[in-house]
Amino acid sequence: MSIREIHYPLYKKEDTDAFFALFQNNLANFVVIAVTMLGLGFPASIVFGKVIPGAAVAVIVGNLYYAYMAKRLAQKEGRTDVTALSYGISTPVMFVFLFGVLVPAHALTGDYELAWKIAVAAAFLSGLVEALVSFSGNWIRARLPRAALLGAIAGVALTFVAGEMLFNTFSIPVVGLVSLAIILVGIVGKIAMPFRIPVSLFAVLAGTVLAFALGFQSTDQIREGFANIGFYPLLPSLAPFEGMSYLFGALIGILAVLIPITLYNAIETMNNVDAMAAAGDSYDVRECQAVDGIGTMIGAIFGGLFPTTVYIATVGSKEMGAGRGYSILNAIVFALAAMSGLIAALAAIIPLAAVAPVLVFVGMSMIGTAFASNDKKYYPAVAVAMLPYLANYVMTRFNNAAGEVVAGISEGIVPLGQGAMFTAILLGAMTVAIIDRHFRQATIFALIAALLSFVGFMHAPALAFNAAGDFAIGYLLVAVFFIYCAFANRTAATTEDPLKKAA
Repeated sequence: MSIREIHYPLYKKEDTDAFFALFQNNLANFVVIAVTMLGLGFPASIVFGKVIPGAAVAVIVGNLYYAYMAKRLAQKEGRTDVTALSYGISTPVMFVFLFGVLVPAHALTGDYELAWKIAVAAAFLSGLVEALVSFSGNWIRARLPRAALLGAIAGVALTFVAGEMLFNTFSIPVVGLVSLAIILVGIVGKIAMPFRIPVSLFAVLAGTVLAFALGFQSTDQIREGFANIGFYPLLPSLAPFEGMSYLFGALIGILAVLIPITLYNAIETMNNVDAMAAAGDSYDVRECQAVDGIGTMIGAIFGGLFPTTVYIATVGSKEMGAGRGYSILNAIVFALAAMSGLIAALAAIIPLAAVAPVLVFVGMSMIGTAFASNDKKYYPAVAVAMLPYLANYVMTRFNNAAGEVVAGISEGIVPLGQGAMFTAILLGAMTVAIIDRHFRQATIFALIAALLSFVGFMHAPALAFNAAGDFAIGYLLVAVFFIYCAFANRTAATTEDPLKKAA
């Protein structure tokens, strides 16, 4: 059969189940975004008029392009069983942008609209970095210890995802505890829910019904939700470029969050595309990273502030026998949901305590993955990389008053929280190098930490020369100690060799 005779269907029945799986994943993220931003005080005009439509544009662009890539692969290989890559907002990165970018931006400016502009500027820059990483992602990946990177992300998961969401779960215990129990029984215990309803959907439905039945939610909120139904056009703006001046000014420290999390996002895409190749559909990893980056940039231009990625759920779609139709349908449905205000209605009706347990499990999974993806000997590196985000969480929740609030606890909390992502990765990387007795690598990581501290990316509120001098000196002394360890370790190895030979 020639390539021209291949009929790769636009839609087939197997696409339906795959669509619902992908739609539920993305919808949960959209509802959490809306509920969280409204809870932080952002007006509905920004949340539903700008952020949700912009995020939808990113999802639309990526889903349609991946459907095109699937068709191209089908024609190239003469197969009709090719599955398009699943695509959407990266859940771990979403939380980092909510609490590591948006919240600090508002804390500094006190202006919701300006904070949104700064966040979309950060998203645009993140997309640009990921598109550029597509040319060198493999080189960076090979030199950054997995334990350090995943440990830093696990720190975010422990504090801002699982921790923050557990607090919200317990805010209405009769709702949150029941939803949490359903999640644990269904996902951890692997017990099917009634009528084979997906576990996360059943947890949210049960929590919402309880909230209304027990009076924690009122019918006024249903009316409020449907009052948001309307027309929200997908309109581009110059917001990313207006916020960029702040991003490279007073909020330069956000780059300490943005660059590592973007690298994580690029690696997540790489890993998930690799998993799909093992399942039978081999896509170009570099092209996929570029698509994710460009999709994020386009979404930012339309008001979205969340980077996107290829989902590991693609493998599940492959097992369902899906083609490209589920991806196309996902793009169409999210366009309609964002423009009609349906997501606004759901965000008003569903209580956060009912959704939060789903995300507690997401955070638990992220922490578990950080350990499971590494050899047991690297567990200390994962653990130490998690710790700086405890300080960052305290800082973020107390906003600009953090220094005064925590002064009586420890003077180290604020500087440890500043540039926490860089600190986490570098401490984790040094620990990996120590475990492997690669003291030259440990020295390099210590020198990088000294440089970043000196110019203000770490342990300082802003960029400046000698911004965190004490920390820079400390890391330099650590580097000197690692150099000593390198020579001592080499001398010890040389001394042991004759003994081994004699034995």
